[in-house]
Amino acid sequence: MIFPVILSGGSGTRLWPLSRSDYPKQFINLINDETLFQNTIKRLPIETENPLIICNENHRFIVAEQLRKIDKKNNGIILEPVGKNTAPAVTLAALSLIDDFEDPVLLVLSADHVIKNIDAFHHSISCSVNLAKNGKLVTFGITPIRPDIGYGYIETKNTEKSQYYDIKSFIEKPKKHLAEQYMQSGNYFWNSGMFMFKASTYLKEINKYAPDILKACKKSLLSISQDANFIRLSDEEFNKCPSKSIDYAIMEHTNDGVVVPMDAGWSDIGSWSMLHNAKNKDLNNNVIEGNILLDNVDNSFIFSSSRLTTVINLSNIIIVDTQDALLVADRNSDQKIKHIVEKLKNEKRKESDIHRKVFRPWGYYDSIDSGEGFQVKRILVNPKSKLSLQKHKFRSEHWVVISGTAMITCGTKIFELIENQSTYIPQGVVHRLENQNNFPLEIIEIQSGSYLGEDDIIRLHDDYQRN
Repeated sequence: MIFPVILSGGSGTRLWPLSRSDYPKQFINLINDETLFQNTIKRLPIETENPLIICNENHRFIVAEQLRKIDKKNNGIILEPVGKNTAPAVTLAALSLIDDFEDPVLLVLSADHVIKNIDAFHHSISCSVNLAKNGKLVTFGITPIRPDIGYGYIETKNTEKSQYYDIKSFIEKPKKHLAEQYMQSGNYFWNSGMFMFKASTYLKEINKYAPDILKACKKSLLSISQDANFIRLSDEEFNKCPSKSIDYAIMEHTNDGVVVPMDAGWSDIGSWSMLHNAKNKDLNNNVIEGNILLDNVDNSFIFSSSRLTTVINLSNIIIVDTQDALLVADRNSDQKIKHIVEKLKNEKRKESDIHRKVFRPWGYYDSIDSGEGFQVKRILVNPKSKLSLQKHKFRSEHWVVISGTAMITCGTKIFELIENQSTYIPQGVVHRLENQNNFPLEIIEIQSGSYLGEDDIIRLHDDYQRN
C-alpha cells in the first residue's frame, strides 16, 4: 500500500508579490489552468491511496475548495497551527497512518513542484517501492542540467550508473563555482525533497536521531479535534516541537538512506528565475503573461495581473505587477526577494501576507478603494454559501447587489435583494449575507465608520467554525 503525504505548508516568499503567506504559490495557477497543489494531486499514480494532506491552519478552506474543484478525495487534512518544517509534518503523517493502514509505504511529496514527464515520475516511484518495503529511506534525486545555486544537492558515494545510490552528504544551496564542480563530478543530484519509506522505518529513525520531534508530535496528536476531514492538533504541544527538515533530522545521519534518480522534468518553483526556466518563452527568451508591450527586451520574466505594462531596452529582469504591489528586480538577484518580504513584515505591512483580493471559505472579497473613514469592497459569495451571522462595533455597511440574488438578515428582518437593489446595515445590528442559489452572488459593500479593520467582526454563528 502506497500512501501519498502531500506537504502544503510553504509560504513561497521568493515568489512575492504573487505568492503571499495567506495565499502562497502552491495554490496559484503558475504553470497551467490548475494550481501546483491540484497538479500534485492529479499526477499521483493510480495505485496509490487517497492522500493525506498537511497544511497550515489558515489554508484549510483553500485546500478543501481546490480538492473539490478537481473532485479528489483525501484521507484527512492535518492542520499545523504553525509551520515546523518537513520532519515534524511527516512524523505526524506516519503516526496517524501506521495503525489504521497497517504500516503503509509513505510517498512524501511537496505541493509546489512542477513535473513535466509524469510517466518518468511514476517509473521512479515504482522502482522505489521494494527499496522502501525493505527498510530503505528513499529520496529522489534530480540529475542537474545547470549549475543552479537555488537548489540543495545530494552527494552520492558511488558514481557508476545504478538504480539507486548510497548517500554521502547533503549540501545546502552552494556558491556558483561549487555548483559547477558538482555538475562536472557526476556524483551529485539536485535534492528534490520527495521521499518514500515505510511509516515504521521513518518512526524508528526519527526516534533514534530526533526523539524530541517524535515526543512533541505524539503529544500534539493526543488531544486532536476533528471537523469533517480537518484534523486540528494541540497548539500548545505542537508549538514545542523543534523545527527541522527531514534532511537534517534523519537523512544526514541514517545508514539506510538512498537516492533514486528521477528524470521527469522536475522543478521546484522556488524563485522567479526557476519559474522562468519552467515556462515557455518567446523568441527573445522572455516569459510574458498579461497585458504586456515590449521593445528590445530579452531574457526576462514579465507579469501583469491587469493594467498595461510596457518595457523598453532592458535585459535579464523580473517585473511582477499585481493589484497592490509592483516588483522590479534583476534576475540574478531574485533570491533576495525574501529580504523585501522580511522588511514588509517588520514594518507590519499587510502586503507581506495578503492580496487585495482575500479568499474566504464562502468566496472572496476585493478591497477596491479606501480612505479616511470609508472602505469599498467587491464581495463574491459562492453558490449555496453564506457569511457568518455577525455584527460590528465601529462601522456601518451599505450593500448593492451587482449580480445574483442575496438573502439578507438584518436584525429581525429576513429579505431578498436582486440585481441593482441595495440595503443599509446599521452599526451594531446583527446581520448576514447568504447565497441560496446555484450561481455566484456579487455585491459592492461600502463600509463607513471610525474603525474598518477585519478584527471588528463579532461572529454569533459560523458554518466554518471560525472564532
